[in-house]
Amino acid sequence: MKSNVPHIVPKYIIYGFFVVGLLSAVAFRAIIVFQHIEPEWVRPVWYIGVVGYFIFFLYRYIITKKRKKAIEDFQLIEKVKANACLKEEDRDIVLFLLSSIRYSPEDINYAVIFILSVLAIIADLALTAIK
Repeated sequence: MKSNVPHIVPKYIIYGFFVVGLLSAVAFRAIIVFQHIEPEWVRPVWYIGVVGYFIFFLYRYIITKKRKKAIEDFQLIEKVKANACLKEEDRDIVLFLLSSIRYSPEDINYAVIFILSVLAIIADLALTAIK
């Protein structure tokens, strides 16, 4: 009998999407710089950012739906609230959810996006002051 317990994708896939997300974040923040130093690059860089975010956030959506479906399908919240004993399959689901959250570099992604946003604002103000 095949188990319907979801599995964690390989780390190279996780980090591949992480890099796509970061490159998109960099692209959007770089637009402000290209606007000042190389205006014809604004549009291509914008497309890189948009397509990258499309891919990254579609992946994040799929991961989130997978996590929520696992919680719902195995009624984990109800079982934990009732202090019920978890079957082996339930434990596998809990391990999947916790591992998925643990291995996700999303916190680093959010921190980098925040820092790049601050740097983009500083760069724009500095480049505007130079003109």
